[in-house]
Amino acid sequence: MNRELAILEKLEKDLSLKQLQIKSLLTITQAINDNVSASGLFNMYKSFLSWEMAIEKMALFIISDDGWKCTSSINYEPKKVDALIPLLLKNKRLHTIKEDDDEKLQEFDIIIPVFHKSEPIAFSLIGGIKDKNDIYNKIQFITTITNIIAVAIENKRLFKRQIEQEKYKREMELASEVQRMLIPDTLPSERTFSLSKIYMPHSNVGGDYLDYIKFSENRFAICIADISGKGVAAALLMANFQALIQNLIYQYRDLETFVFALNQSVYRITKADKFITFFIAEIDTKENTVRYINAGHYPPVMINNGKIRKLNQGSTFIGAFEKLPEIKEEIITIEGETTILSFTDGLAELQDEDGHYFDDEKIESFVKENERDSPDDFNDKLLIEIDRFRGGKEYSDDIAILTCKIYGEK
Repeated sequence: MNRELAILEKLEKDLSLKQLQIKSLLTITQAINDNVSASGLFNMYKSFLSWEMAIEKMALFIISDDGWKCTSSINYEPKKVDALIPLLLKNKRLHTIKEDDDEKLQEFDIIIPVFHKSEPIAFSLIGGIKDKNDIYNKIQFITTITNIIAVAIENKRLFKRQIEQEKYKREMELASEVQRMLIPDTLPSERTFSLSKIYMPHSNVGGDYLDYIKFSENRFAICIADISGKGVAAALLMANFQALIQNLIYQYRDLETFVFALNQSVYRITKADKFITFFIAEIDTKENTVRYINAGHYPPVMINNGKIRKLNQGSTFIGAFEKLPEIKEEIITIEGETTILSFTDGLAELQDEDGHYFDDEKIESFVKENERDSPDDFNDKLLIEIDRFRGGKEYSDDIAILTCKIYGEK
């Protein structure tokens, strides 16, 4: 009779445990289906182990984009996570902690690892199981719950990453579209002057900008800029910058006042968080003059009658200070055909396979050898020279080039 009662009691306990397990599985599964937050799932896991399984000590470690973190615990202070993780990573299967294991693990009884596609995503340390009856089944069920929770959290992480990647992709597409609208598709080739461009963004969206503005039959301006940063922020700043140029350039007769006003407008937008290197030249083909200001940009190279001149006078960066400390416009009188090669620092910082730069000497030598070419032919040869120079070396930055040939009044 006593034996039958014992068997009956055991069956009742087993049934009660199974009912508890089924209820817990349904609750957690429903929570996952209801898209309960990660913190909510961690609290459910802690509550289940503490109240339902009577676990005295627990620490759950989950991989995140920032590394391993202890996301839930019972009677444990996660002080040395970085020291503990290497010990956990050694375990590919359920591990019972023994006396010869590291002392950092001795306060626990078992290690439950969770893998997803052969990559570790979670470890649960369990200690102090009060009720030792049917301990094997309890550990198996704790392992099942741990796997369900950990995989659900990993799926949330991967889904969030996918959403962020899609958002970034859409932002890049938007920024690229903005950029395509800002960089002129074609540049004029007229009786007294001709222009040609090269534009090679390093990524889908670069921070380089170039433009052409015509004032009259014989007077026009060229400009080139390099905006700090990449992506949507740089594209939006570029759009604002172009609008400011188009608005302000017609308001001020001299370049110094124009650059002064341009700097103040950019500073109001960026608060010195970003800056712009900028070069602008106003060319009068009737008066045969070139007026320019270089605001911290890589100096363009001008060749006139075989003589090289660097256009390096002007001011510091646009947007770096509320007021530019100094602005200096230089006026140059030219005779005969003149070529101005302006470019962003991506050209000068281009490296070959041996680490040599496409430096000033190479640029000036190329300008001297090809000064008689039309801007289109000049740029075609420059592209060939760039590819020959870099060999198998990848581009490390955006490259924007604006070549201007001034014929003057003939």
